[in-house]
Amino acid sequence: MTLRLSHKLLPLLSLLAFVAVWQIAAGFWTPELFPSPMVVARALGELAATGVLWTNIAVSLARFAAAYLGAIAVAVPLGLFLGRNPHCRQAIDPLVQLLRPISPIAWFPLAVLWFGIGNAPAIFIIFLAAFYPVLLSTVSAVVGIPAVYLKVAANFGAKPGAVFLRVIIPAAFPGIMVGLHIAVGTAWIHLVAGEMLGAQSGLGFMIVDARNFLRTDWIMAGMLVVGFLGLAINLAMRKAESWLGRRWGGMA
Repeated sequence: MTLRLSHKLLPLLSLLAFVAVWQIAAGFWTPELFPSPMVVARALGELAATGVLWTNIAVSLARFAAAYLGAIAVAVPLGLFLGRNPHCRQAIDPLVQLLRPISPIAWFPLAVLWFGIGNAPAIFIIFLAAFYPVLLSTVSAVVGIPAVYLKVAANFGAKPGAVFLRVIIPAAFPGIMVGLHIAVGTAWIHLVAGEMLGAQSGLGFMIVDARNFLRTDWIMAGMLVVGFLGLAINLAMRKAESWLGRRWGGMA
C-alpha cells in the first residue's frame, strides 16, 4: 500500500516543485514577459470560456489521429513485409536511409505547394514524422525473431497464415510498440510545428496567433495544453499496449 501511494505522490510532488520554481522565476520578470502560474491559469480559463481552446484541441487531435493512424496502417504492414523478405529489404533500405534523416519540417514548403494551406500539409508532416520510426522498428523486430520459433512452427505443420498471426506478430510485438511510442512523441511535436507554419486552426496556430497579439499568457497556456495532451496520449498508448499485449504479445 505504501509503495502504491509513493508511486502516486512522487509525480504530484515533482509537479508541485515545477510550479513553485515557475512562480519564483516569474517574480523576476513582468507578467507580459514571463507570466506566473496564476496568470496562465486565468488565461487558460479565458480561452476555455470563449470556446477557442476546445475548438483548436479538437482540430489538432483530429489531424493527429488521421496522420498517426495512417502512418501505422502503412508502416506496420510494410515493415512486416520487408522484415520477412530480405531481398526487398536490401533493395529499399538505401532509399529509406536517404529520406529518413530529412526533417519533416523541411518538407513543408513542398507540402504547401502540393496540398495548399489547411489540414493536408499538417497531416502530411505528421505522417512523415510517425512513419519512419514505426517502419524501422517493425522491420527490426521481425528480423530479430529467433529462428527457432519459426522452426518449431514448421515442425508442427503450421500454415503460413497461422505462423504470421501466432508467431511473427506476437514475437515482434514488443519491438513494434517501441516504434509506436517513439512515433507518438515525434508526431505530436511535428503536429504543433506544422500548425504553426501553415494552418489556420489548431493548437500550434493558437500559439502563433497569441504571439501576434503579444499575449504571452495565452502562449504559455497553449504550451501547457500541448504538454498535458501529449501526456494523456502517452498514457492512452500504455493502456492500448497492455490490452494488445494480452491479445498478441503474451503479456500477463
